[in-house]
Amino acid sequence: MLDNLRESASQSPFFQEDQKPPEQKPSTQQKQPKQPGSRHFLGMSPAQRFVIVLMVFMMVCVFGSFILVATEKVWLGG
Repeated sequence: MLDNLRESASQSPFFQEDQKPPEQKPSTQQKQPKQPGSRHFLGMSPAQRFVIVLMVFMMVCVFGSFILVATEKVWLGG
């Protein structure tokens, strides 16, 4: 099975002789430097970042509470 695979791989080249590899074209668009007034970080607006941070904070609080209850450092109820 592997012999057949090796033979077929050696028979067909990656690029055919009549095909040329794709050439890189220089980009005509120049990147503009970021403006200091731009308020996007990782493509998110400040409100979106706040929601993400709030969700992470709530997850840490819930996970920390779970660990405290699991290690019996605090007790729920009487």
